[in-house]
Amino acid sequence: MDKPVSVKMATPPGCGLNSRQQVILDHVRNNGEVQVDSLSDVMEVTPQTIRRDLNLMCDMRLLQRVHGGAVLHDGVSNMGYEARKRFMAEEKELIARAAAQLVPEDSSLFANIGTTTEAVIRELSSHRGLLVVTNNANIVEILRPNMAATIMLAGGKVRNEDGGIVGELTAEYMGQYKLDHAVIGVSSLERDGTLLDFDTQEVSVAKAIIQNSRSTILVADSSKFERSAPIRIGNVSQVDYVVTDRSPPNEFIEHCQRSGVELIIAG
Repeated sequence: MDKPVSVKMATPPGCGLNSRQQVILDHVRNNGEVQVDSLSDVMEVTPQTIRRDLNLMCDMRLLQRVHGGAVLHDGVSNMGYEARKRFMAEEKELIARAAAQLVPEDSSLFANIGTTTEAVIRELSSHRGLLVVTNNANIVEILRPNMAATIMLAGGKVRNEDGGIVGELTAEYMGQYKLDHAVIGVSSLERDGTLLDFDTQEVSVAKAIIQNSRSTILVADSSKFERSAPIRIGNVSQVDYVVTDRSPPNEFIEHCQRSGVELIIAG
């Protein structure tokens, strides 16, 4: 019997982009490119305003500048860490609050690399009796003031850009544990439930975490349904919960229902 989708609604946050920038992004997704002068006329703002919008969206790795305008980012590389922290920040906070409710005190959990994962750990930072095993150096700093938490940091190669620890040693380390929960993020979600990322080493760690968790919580903002990444982690049927900020595509929802995955919409 299919498991019903659990929907928890909250007051919608401010978007990661303002309304004008969202219209620009939608236009580029539909048409492949956008021109400064034509946008300026249609939206009745100055060309300088449009250029600032495009520059911001290029900094966030959503677009790429070309002469006279911009095109959609090709999706073969991930956003930079600082851009990811800024992008959809309010949505990530809502997701984090909903996901944290799934993790009781006096429990153990994995947490992998990702700004949404970090947001969840911030929500858990006052929990008592947590054992957290992670390959994310930023999580150590978040949890370190909590004297009631035990933090285990995996060994391996540290990425200077985002504090992620990856590699074969890291995946092997994760395989030594069997924990109550896992909080994981991904770079892209397909309508058929495929989970995708950009880095083969990061993918191997995510696979090890899923295999060694009794309950896996996937946290992903709604932009992940619109992005592309090249490397397969697995399928949403391998997780227990998906927490996001908006209702996903119907095909994805149906796949969750068939697989007994609980979908929680936090915004």
